[in-house]
Amino acid sequence: MQPSPAEPGIPAAPRFDERLTVPRAWWLITALVAVSGGLVLLPLGPVPMLGGLIAAGAVAAAGVSSYGSARIRVVADSLVAGDARIPVPALGEPEVLDAQEARAWRSYKADPRAFMLLRSYVPTAVRVPVTDPQDPTPYLYLSTRDPRGLVAALEAARGG
Repeated sequence: MQPSPAEPGIPAAPRFDERLTVPRAWWLITALVAVSGGLVLLPLGPVPMLGGLIAAGAVAAAGVSSYGSARIRVVADSLVAGDARIPVPALGEPEVLDAQEARAWRSYKADPRAFMLLRSYVPTAVRVPVTDPQDPTPYLYLSTRDPRGLVAALEAARGG
């Protein structure tokens, strides 16, 4: 017997789940930062050099990892983007943005009140108007590698 998705206590499976990981080249840069930390302390001896290598590598890896840990999910009737959680009924019709249009909405078309989960290394995005009159946020700008999948999940959450 399979549990029905409407049973209390059983969370609904995510309809869309994406982690905006950093490009692999950033991890190479992290390794180079670690080597630089070791080279800076090399004149002090091998033990400080090793400490500098480990410390610089750890700090750089923590920074890259935290920046690349942003997630976008559509779960049950909510859109979870980074730290924001918005009920789907409070959202308008989502719009897929190609690379050129996404660049425009990141720059000269941008509204300073908008919620923007953007990653410059992700060329495409989705723009979703916020229809809740109590919310001063005009729209959400979400960088995503699968804009059509996100729009489909939002429409399924709205219709379901």
